[in-house]
Amino acid sequence: MKNKKITRKITQGMYVLTTHNGGCIVDAVSQISTGDNPLISVAVMKNNYTNGLMHKNKTFALSVLGADVNPDIIKTFGLNSMRDINKFENTKTNEINNLKVISDSLGYMICQKIDSIENETHTLFIGKIIEADVYKEDVAMSYNYYQEHKDELIKVETEKGQTAWVCTMCGYIYYGDTLPENFKCPMCGVGTVLFEKR
Repeated sequence: MKNKKITRKITQGMYVLTTHNGGCIVDAVSQISTGDNPLISVAVMKNNYTNGLMHKNKTFALSVLGADVNPDIIKTFGLNSMRDINKFENTKTNEINNLKVISDSLGYMICQKIDSIENETHTLFIGKIIEADVYKEDVAMSYNYYQEHKDELIKVETEKGQTAWVCTMCGYIYYGDTLPENFKCPMCGVGTVLFEKR
């Protein structure tokens, strides 16, 4: 593949995926059927802590982020792992069907997991919407908007006096004079070509 940036032109939104005991930012979400209980698919990286939780749990929620969402939500759910912090501790949520949904969102979908498909890097989870609501009728954040405003939204700060390599996709920071050979971002899985030295 020569220029992966073309994938940013695919129309998709930004969401907080939550399930029991965890959650993360996702963008690969699609409606794949209609009817009273539409089917929704969401792709989650295999090395993401939430992926393991999704395999264990029977339900999940998707909170739709607006273009004016508090950037702390993106930082908390996108740049951290539940292995290290409790992402819900400082985030206002509502409890719907025993799942946490983000209060500062445009609305939510609660899904019952009905299937999953594995590929090399991600699991595609498919769920049936069993509950949903709209909180506000604002503009949804697109993946393209996130990419164009990422520096403002996540404001990555590095430690002074240290060489930092910042992932341009998710903001993960690696400290060291050089990146290890064949290094991949532990948060989003991209290779060294998408890291910037700061």
